[in-house]
Amino acid sequence: MSKAHVVGLGKSGVAAARLLKREGWEVELSDRNTSETLLEQQQELAAEQITVKLGQSLELNGANLPQLIVVSPGVPWDIPVLVEARQLGIETIGEMELAWRNLRSLPWVGITGTNGKTTTTALIAAIFQAAELNAPACGNIGYAACEVALSQGAGSREQGAGGAGEKFDNSSVDWVIAEVSSYQIESSSSLAPRIGVWTTFTPDHLSRHQTLENYYNIKAKLLRQSELQVFNGDDAYLSQLGLSAWPDAYWTSVKGKDFLISEKGFYIEDGWVVEKLTATSAPEPIVKVSSLRMVGEHNQQNLLMAVATARLAGINRDAIALAVREFPGVAHRLEHICTWEGIDFINDSKATNYDAAEVGLASVNSPAILIAGGEAKAGDDTAWLAQIQTKAAAVLLIGSAAPAFAERLREVGYHNYHIVETMERAVPKSAELAKQYQAPVVLLSPACASFDQYPNFEVRGDRFRHLCLAWAGGWKPARVELPELENSSQESIVQSR
Repeated sequence: MSKAHVVGLGKSGVAAARLLKREGWEVELSDRNTSETLLEQQQELAAEQITVKLGQSLELNGANLPQLIVVSPGVPWDIPVLVEARQLGIETIGEMELAWRNLRSLPWVGITGTNGKTTTTALIAAIFQAAELNAPACGNIGYAACEVALSQGAGSREQGAGGAGEKFDNSSVDWVIAEVSSYQIESSSSLAPRIGVWTTFTPDHLSRHQTLENYYNIKAKLLRQSELQVFNGDDAYLSQLGLSAWPDAYWTSVKGKDFLISEKGFYIEDGWVVEKLTATSAPEPIVKVSSLRMVGEHNQQNLLMAVATARLAGINRDAIALAVREFPGVAHRLEHICTWEGIDFINDSKATNYDAAEVGLASVNSPAILIAGGEAKAGDDTAWLAQIQTKAAAVLLIGSAAPAFAERLREVGYHNYHIVETMERAVPKSAELAKQYQAPVVLLSPACASFDQYPNFEVRGDRFRHLCLAWAGGWKPARVELPELENSSQESIVQSR
């Protein structure tokens, strides 16, 4: 029996291991970490004859080498053991590639981009589902791609995008709607969607990809291998490349027909999303922009790309209009949590870089109380800082980036910041400051990764949501001194009943 090794015991790794087992492989799965949850998974998988090694990394020694290595999305592609594996001629692929090999007979939509891809993916899936297509969102959102592959020809599993208790629709899948990160593209050699969508491109993940050129080329690979291509024509980087790099793409613009990069595409005019499928076809209105409940020009861009994808897939206007009207938005992306005494608390935890955080702040009413910080990323913070100066009445800084962010704010002449260190301090302090400055909005938009304090941005956003709802539910303020906090007032408010 051929041997396969899966690296990483996350949702993707478990799904990959199960899929390989079903295909007849002898499967071993390893994870450097160990925890009670992982131990439970280990026992569950052992019952399925899948060996799980916790607290261990893949080692290539001895005669019993695997013929195939499958890598979970979060595992760096260039770690020494994977480089060695490829040098030894061991086929090494990502979980997304394994899913593609099992589902390549189906049409795929592959959505990538620095920002905007999750909302765009979710909206595309909603439109396809409104057209009564079984089109699960998967990959970097929702189900692991291999869970979709497992659903074909097997019973439904009570796991995946909807969380515990929500069953996967295991009837025949019509389309696969995949959000694909640069990590997943990097480890996918043959993934070739019917429709590829590129939402935005700005510097991100450079600690992994090293240079902007490498990062661009990884993203571009997905689009080059796509039969049809949809591009955000309002993105500064992508629009600069334009037709010279992507002559056959469908471009979009929120600014109108005159700003379309090519003679075909999708644009906004007189409050409508308008389609122009060929250079000679007449423009055709598809859906009212006002149908979309989400705020911000960036969400109009996401709408354009989603509608373009749906129309290229042959979906009618009625299904599009229905889905857009009912689309609630995406958790952790400008998600309205609650309103407390006229102040809206908004969760934008998914804004893990400067560009996303700038968009988040630009999208809400001003003045706003901003909560930012976490584990800082490389990138240009200039536009984000300018947005803070324009729209933020005060900034509360959390996490390891707080001192550096405070210094950057001072450098640009912004002094109304407070280092509060934790979310538990930030939420009540934000309510106090919102009252003080008559700010209509408290916005968590961190501009940072979460890993200094939380496992991921979802857990960070969930914590913010919990604290906001608890506050709105009647917790009363009590003033305490916070030691060694650098701001104009050394006080904060903490929760007390």
